[in-house]
Amino acid sequence: MADGTPGPVGTLDALDVNAVRRWAVLVRSVLAARRAEIDALNVFPVPDGDTGTNLYLTFDAAIDRMLARPADEPSPDNVAHLLRDFASHMLWTARGNSGVILSQLVRGLAEGLGESAQIAAPDLVAGLARADERAWQGVTDPKEGTILSVSRAAAVAAAAAQADGVAGLHALTERVLASAQEALARTPEQLPVLARAGVVDAGGAGLVLVLECLERLAAGDDGRVVLGLSSSDRRGPTHPDHASPPVTRPLDADVVSPDEPPGPEYEVMYLLAVEDEGRVDRLRTRLVELGDSVLVVGGDGEWNVHAHVDDPGAAVEAGIEAGRPHRVRITRLASPGSATEDHGPAATGTDAAAAATSSVDTVTGVVACAAGRGLADVFGEIGATVISSGPGHRATTGQFIDAIRAQHATGVRGVVVLPNDTDTELAASAAARVVADECIEAHVVRARTAVQGVAAVAVFDPRRVPSANLVTMQAAAAGTRHGAVTIANRVGLTSGGPCQPGDVLGVVDGDIVIVGSDQLAVVREVVHRLLASGGELVTLVLGEAAPAGIVGAVEATAREAHRGVEVTVIDGGQPVYTALVGVE
Repeated sequence: MADGTPGPVGTLDALDVNAVRRWAVLVRSVLAARRAEIDALNVFPVPDGDTGTNLYLTFDAAIDRMLARPADEPSPDNVAHLLRDFASHMLWTARGNSGVILSQLVRGLAEGLGESAQIAAPDLVAGLARADERAWQGVTDPKEGTILSVSRAAAVAAAAAQADGVAGLHALTERVLASAQEALARTPEQLPVLARAGVVDAGGAGLVLVLECLERLAAGDDGRVVLGLSSSDRRGPTHPDHASPPVTRPLDADVVSPDEPPGPEYEVMYLLAVEDEGRVDRLRTRLVELGDSVLVVGGDGEWNVHAHVDDPGAAVEAGIEAGRPHRVRITRLASPGSATEDHGPAATGTDAAAAATSSVDTVTGVVACAAGRGLADVFGEIGATVISSGPGHRATTGQFIDAIRAQHATGVRGVVVLPNDTDTELAASAAARVVADECIEAHVVRARTAVQGVAAVAVFDPRRVPSANLVTMQAAAAGTRHGAVTIANRVGLTSGGPCQPGDVLGVVDGDIVIVGSDQLAVVREVVHRLLASGGELVTLVLGEAAPAGIVGAVEATAREAHRGVEVTVIDGGQPVYTALVGVE
C-alpha cells in the first residue's frame, strides 16, 4: 500500500519514511555481514582491498549522524527530505572512491524524488535516473566495468520497465535488480584487470547488495534471505560464479585514471548567480571545451566556478552567457620558479603580497594523508594538517573538510590536498567542492602514492599562491615513478605470474610484476626496473615490518644501476607495504 505496509500479497506499493528507514538499516546490516566478501573482490592479492569496509563504514557512520540529531529537531516528514538529509551525512562520512560514489547515488535519488512523500514505482524510475547522472558526474574519468556500469544498468532497466508498462514497485525492483546483477557479471568483460583475476567489480557488488535489499523490502521480506547468503535463485554477489577467492584493492579505484600535469596558462574563478540549472550544465560543458580542472558547484541560484584555461576572457564570457558572474579572479598559473599574477576585483592587497611570494607570510596550506607515523612526521614538518589514512581506515570526506577548514583558519589564502592514495582521491575532491561553497580555495594534487606525495612536498613553497604550488607539486608527483614490496595474503594471478599466500610481491607503477620468496631480492628488482629509464633520486619508505638489510640492498642496487644516484630513506611505519620506492 501507499503507506508502506504490505499489500494483499505481501508486497509494497510504495515506501514511506518508515520503510526507507528499514531499507537503510537492512543495507547497513548486509554490508556489515558482507564487507569481508566485498573486500576480497580485489585484483591484488594483498590486504589493502577495503571497498566493502569503506561502504559499510560510510553507511554506518551516516546513520549514526542521522540518529544524533537534536531531540527538538523534527524528523523529515517525507522520503525526499529524509534521503536529502541522509545524502548530506553520507557525503561527510564517505570513505574511499566507492563510498563517495554511493553518497552521490543517494543524493541523486533524493533529487529525483523532488518533494515526494514516498517512493512509488514512477518515483523510483526518476530517482534512479538522477542517481546515475550524479554518480557519473562525480568521477573525473568514468570507466565502464565499475560501479558506474551497474548504476547505469539499473537506471536504464527502470526506464525500460516503465515504458513496457510494468506495474508495481516490486515488479520494477525485480527488473532493476536483475539488470544490475547482469551488469555486474559483465564487468570482467569491460575491465581486463578483473578478467585476469576472475572477479567482478567490488563497488558494483556493493551496489547490487543495496538494490537487492530494496527488492526484498518491496517484496515484503524481512531481509533474512540477503543476510543469510542463502539465495539460490538470483544472480548477485553470492552467486557461485562470483565467489572466486583470489582477489585486490578496491576495483572501483580504477574509475579514476592518472591526470597529466596541468597545462592551461590561467586559473579562472568566479561566483555565478543563475537559477536555471540547464544554463549551468551548458557552462560546465563549455568550460571543459576551453580547458581542464573544471569545477561548477552550488545550487539555489548561486554557483562557484573554477577552471584552468588558456583564454580567460572566453571563460568569463561563458559565465556572462549563463548568468551574472561576480567576484571574478584570474590568476596566471606559474611554471616552477616564475611569478604569478592576479587580475580582477578579488585581487586584494593581501593577494598581491601573496603573489609576490612574501618572505614572511604563509600563503598556502597543506592537507596530507599518511598511513604511518613516520610519513605523518614528514608531512607535518612543512606545517601540513595530517590525516591518518590507509587500508581499512581511509580518510573520510568530512575529515578532509575539517582539515581544510583548519588550515584556512590559520589565515592562508588556499590549501593544497595530498590524498597520497588512489582510493582517497574522490573523497578529497568531494571535500574541495564542499569548501568551495564557503569560498575556501582548495586544490587536490593527484598524488596516488606516498612517495609521490613526498616528492610533491619537496617542491612546496608556503609563500607561493596555491595555484602555483599546485602546478609544481602536480608535476613533481607525476614525474615520480613508484614501486612497492608486500606479502601476498591469498592465492592470486598477477602480471608476474601466480602467487600463493606468503609470496613476496614486487609492484612497479601500480602493477604486480614480480613474485618471489626473498624480500631483499624483490626490492632490488623493483629498484632496478624503476631506474631502467633513468633517475637521480631514489626515495625508500620503510614499512613497519621492513626486514633488516633492506636499506643496504636498495643502496647497492642504486649504485650498480647509475653512478651518482642518491638514496633517501624515510622510516614511514606504514602497514601492508614493507617498502615503498620512488624514483625521480
